[in-house]
Amino acid sequence: MRVWYQSMTRMAEWGGYPAVLRGILDRVRDPGTNIHVAGITEIGGVGDQYRYLEFLETAEVLKNVQRAVREGFDAVLIGNIADPGLHEAREIADIPVLGLCESAMHVACMMGASFGFVTINAKFTPRIVENVARAGLRERFAGAARMEVARLTDLGAAFAPGEAQDRVLAQFNDAARRLEEAGAEVVIAAGGVVMALLAHLGVHETPGGVPILNGITTLVTMGEAAGKLHRLMGGRFTSKTGRYAPPTPDLIETFRTHYGADIYPTVKGA
Repeated sequence: MRVWYQSMTRMAEWGGYPAVLRGILDRVRDPGTNIHVAGITEIGGVGDQYRYLEFLETAEVLKNVQRAVREGFDAVLIGNIADPGLHEAREIADIPVLGLCESAMHVACMMGASFGFVTINAKFTPRIVENVARAGLRERFAGAARMEVARLTDLGAAFAPGEAQDRVLAQFNDAARRLEEAGAEVVIAAGGVVMALLAHLGVHETPGGVPILNGITTLVTMGEAAGKLHRLMGGRFTSKTGRYAPPTPDLIETFRTHYGADIYPTVKGA
C-alpha cells in the first residue's frame, strides 16, 4: 500500500520535528505500507494558525492530492489539525482522504464517552471547535484548553532536551489537567507537532491518568484501513453523492473555459 502523508510545515523551519515524524510513521505503518511525506514548499508552512495563511497553503495541499491520485497512491492523509482542504480533496479524489482532526475525534469517541483538545494557542482554538461541530460531535466534546505558544515554529526546539522541551510539556500537562476537571475521558493534542513530541517522549496519558490519543498514529492506522476498505468496496469508500459529488463531465468542460484547463483533472470521465 502507498500512502501520501501531507504535512502543512516547511520542513527546514521546524527543528527536530521532521525526523521524529518520519520515525513515528515508520514505526506505525504496516510492513507492506510505504508512506511518502510531503511538506509545504510553495508558500508559507510556518503560520497556519491564521486562516488567511492556511488558505494560501491549502492550494498546494490540493495539488498534491491530485498528484497522489495520478501516481496511484491508495490514500491521502492530511496531517494538520485544522483538516485544511479535507472536504475539497474528497471532491476531487477517488481514493480515501482522511484528516488528522476528524480521524482523531472519531477514534476518541470509541475510547471514551467524551474528549477534549489541548490547543497550541488561543488563535487555534476556535478552528478546532468548528471542526467538532462540523463532525457532529458537540455532545461528546468536553472542551478545549490552550497552551501559550504564539510562534508555532518555536515548538521545533522542544524535540531536544532542555528548557524548551520542559516548558512545552509543562504547558501541555497544565492544559490537560483543566480538561480532566472539565470531564474529558480522552485528551487529544491539537497539533501534529505536539502529537509527535508526546510520542517522541513516550507520553501516552495525562498526569491524572487520562489516555492521550496520538493523532498521527491514529491517522496512519485509519488511513491504511480506509485503503483496504476502498479496495474491498470496489473503489467506493468515499461517497460521491451530496457533499463530495464533483461536477459532471459536461459541467467540467464548461468550467474549464473560465477556471483553466487543469481543473478537476482526476475526476473520472472529465
